[in-house]
Amino acid sequence: MRELERELPNDAALAAEAPPIPALAVVGPGRVGRSVAAAADRAGIATRLAGRGDAVEACRESEAAILCVPDSEVASACWVVATAVPPVRFVGHTSGATGLDALAAARAAGAEVFSLHPLQTIPDGDADLGGAPCAVAGSIDDAIALARELAARMGMRPFEVPEEHRAAYHAAAAMASNLLVALEESAGALLDRAGVDGPSRELLAPLVLRTAANWAERGSEALTGPAARGDAETIERHIEALRETAPELLPVYEALTARAWALAGPAEAVG
Repeated sequence: MRELERELPNDAALAAEAPPIPALAVVGPGRVGRSVAAAADRAGIATRLAGRGDAVEACRESEAAILCVPDSEVASACWVVATAVPPVRFVGHTSGATGLDALAAARAAGAEVFSLHPLQTIPDGDADLGGAPCAVAGSIDDAIALARELAARMGMRPFEVPEEHRAAYHAAAAMASNLLVALEESAGALLDRAGVDGPSRELLAPLVLRTAANWAERGSEALTGPAARGDAETIERHIEALRETAPELLPVYEALTARAWALAGPAEAVG
């Protein structure tokens, strides 16, 4: 995976002389919460990780709270922590697709609100957020500034996403990460059905990693294979093989091939 890394600005170093971040309560001890709390703690931010049961107590010892809970629970968790406003002055969440309106209870209680979404896959509570881009938003300039400062202190690169386009932003993130896993699992299953000798993931991983590295460097110019060559005959053979071997994957293949064909720019699409 090192081949995918690129030189990134050291935002944490740039923020070293900034005013101290207020005490932070991280509500939600799941994968995201533990990773965020660990990153904040390493950055020297006074941090307390809490579950729903001790969230109010943790918030009453903090000036800022960030909700690291599933999207469907952001609003209900906000109602809980809103009882700690004040002393809490800022309440945020880490959801990529959820807007600031889910934090209405905290704002009604007198807090300003923000969001902070690490644009990074977090498979466990020990995920390293350093160097990851981070989408931020805030109800007022001070809330946006706090979100940016938190992200920078944790070693991430903050950028803003318009509220009205949060779902589209998160769909792009899901396509790039979650759906990539689904795609590679589908490719592995097809390799197994084809009777190929050897662990499918082990065989495909070098190809996947090299392709991702090429895309990071070259964008659409990294496209290779039959669509890039305009080789419709090979694509038709693929389609016939899928009809026989894995018909449930045919719509996926056809949709992605049509997109690849469009990126390559041949005159006619393949169907």
